[in-house]
Amino acid sequence: MGEAAGITLERLHKQFGEFIAVNDLDLDIRPGEFVSLLGPSGCGKTTTLRMLAGLEFPTRGTIRFGERVVNDLAPAKRNIAMVFQSYALYPHMTVAENIAYPLKKRGVPKAARLTRVVAVARLLQLDHDFVPPATRQALVERQRMQIVVTLRMNAELFRLLDRFEAADIGALVVKGPVLAVQAYGDSAMRSYGDLDLLVCQRDIRRATELMIAAGYLAAVPLRAIDAGKIPGQYLFSNPDSKLLVELHNDFTLRYFPHRLPIEEFFARKIRVRFDAHGAPALSVEDELVLICIHGAKHFWERLMWIADVAALVSRQSTIDWERVAELTHAVGAECMLHTGLRLAADLLHAPLPNKISTRVRADLAAARLVEGIISWLPAASYQHPGLFERAAFRLRMRGALISAPAYLFRLLLSPTEEDWQEGSEDSHHRFLDVIRRPFRLARKYGRSNKS
Repeated sequence: MGEAAGITLERLHKQFGEFIAVNDLDLDIRPGEFVSLLGPSGCGKTTTLRMLAGLEFPTRGTIRFGERVVNDLAPAKRNIAMVFQSYALYPHMTVAENIAYPLKKRGVPKAARLTRVVAVARLLQLDHDFVPPATRQALVERQRMQIVVTLRMNAELFRLLDRFEAADIGALVVKGPVLAVQAYGDSAMRSYGDLDLLVCQRDIRRATELMIAAGYLAAVPLRAIDAGKIPGQYLFSNPDSKLLVELHNDFTLRYFPHRLPIEEFFARKIRVRFDAHGAPALSVEDELVLICIHGAKHFWERLMWIADVAALVSRQSTIDWERVAELTHAVGAECMLHTGLRLAADLLHAPLPNKISTRVRADLAAARLVEGIISWLPAASYQHPGLFERAAFRLRMRGALISAPAYLFRLLLSPTEEDWQEGSEDSHHRFLDVIRRPFRLARKYGRSNKS
């Protein structure tokens, strides 16, 4: 319908057989005006609203939106919604089933629907009893399974940290269990499928040898490291336990607009305690910046990443926001941080200090990004942004006239292990990898491009 328009009812009349539900109603509603219909049961309030929404057609009279007569206009074309007094749109369904029904019709998998229903219920502070017994039991079983997986992964994490310390290789745990503790207070309250460690590039070869000796298979062979090739991450898999470990550093974390100040991260490290051990980790401020950039890298396609930001800023009440601002300025990630914070505030009501909230809401580029993210978030698990949408998003993440295209082209021309030709891992000729990368990205994301 375009811009907001007034609503005019002229001698609106609705009759069911001999019963008169609405009798020649005249009403003018100006744009932006808030109007309530007050009257006893059966006086025609609901019937009037249903005629406005197009769910009932008047017996006679006229309904105008602005200058347009909409008497015969289909409900879907009226750009108007009607919310029922009962929160259960379909009375034969539970509240949870009502919430999940649109997701089911869109083909969202059952596990993803379950997660989103619980998130919405917590957001709206609905009664705990709304969850059907079978669903509640499924959630309990998933939580038990997560606890078992977490205990196993944490035990392996501490085993590896002991090996790194004995070899005098500095390592910091990022995301995973330390983020779960910092954001949710329990390492088992957040699901994660691998372990992420931050290791300086100068120690990568020794770290790779250490991981191989610990029983892991290296996705990036030593000969590639000796050739100076930089992957997206140094991935290791344990064939017995099926665990995955990723090593990152300032070279692999290329989605930082400027190089990550890894030495400063190590200088500010803290110890996070869980399972009766202490793990070296990023400071809360550094972790916050990292997870916002990580979310931006993946287009904020998972509600969990937004929940991580919301939980971290809610639980950690002593965040040094000036340090956060200094770091984001140093790495050129102000818009990425503001996008993550605004998503957390708008979708999950994360509390932000007034000064920070004002700064975040003044960032118009972040506001536009948030609008786009909210529009595709419901379908993110099965319909990903296409090639041109991804490129436009990357440009907006940087914003500035020169730095934005420079950032996009750096990502476009920075090959990872996916761009290396099979059998050429030890080749020192990086040029062919650079040339292959744009074509690989076009094949990978061009097929699903809807823009």
